[in-house]
Amino acid sequence: METLEAIESRKSVRAFKPDPIPGHILDKILRAASASPSYTNSQPWEVAVVSGKKRDELAQSLSALAKAKAPASRDIAEPKNWPAAIDSRVHDHGARRLAALGVARDDAAGREKLRLGNFEFYGAPCAVFLFMDASLGEWSIFDMGLFAQNLILAAHSLGVGSCLQASVTGYAPEIKKLLGVAEGKKLVIGISLGYEDDKAALNSYRSVKLTPDAFTRRYE
Repeated sequence: METLEAIESRKSVRAFKPDPIPGHILDKILRAASASPSYTNSQPWEVAVVSGKKRDELAQSLSALAKAKAPASRDIAEPKNWPAAIDSRVHDHGARRLAALGVARDDAAGREKLRLGNFEFYGAPCAVFLFMDASLGEWSIFDMGLFAQNLILAAHSLGVGSCLQASVTGYAPEIKKLLGVAEGKKLVIGISLGYEDDKAALNSYRSVKLTPDAFTRRYE
């Protein structure tokens, strides 16, 4: 798949087939992501790839916490508020997605079902977690974003769908405990990986993107 096509056609997948990703495909995805740039070539990323029984164990544990509405404990704090223009986009995105799925704003059960899908990795057979040393700061978080983007683009180019998942990072301590990851590591993001269920309504929605003119100033 050509690079621009991959960038423009990638989307977040929120319903997956159970088919496992072959090991050699996962290796290609990780090899491509390893070519990501980083500040002074620091390469701060540490990656956990979770599948099979361990994936199921983790999904069961996270789902139980989410259903019980256990308090979140993130390594990277959630935004508490947004500037007005961004806040408008965030709310518009949420409303559009619910409308596309036929879930009314006041449908508490429908919205809860959507929320809980996060913690089952939307049925994906593989979950990837990106960690970095807790002593590192903003520059390294930027590098982690570059790595995550390259990983999901590489996956897409090989026919593997993905969904970046901030929700699961709310249970960072539990994830680290189950995976044997040291407390001195910071969980940055979770990523569900697998083959898209193209018949699922969850995958029919596409978010609306700004045009370049809306966010660009040109100087000559």
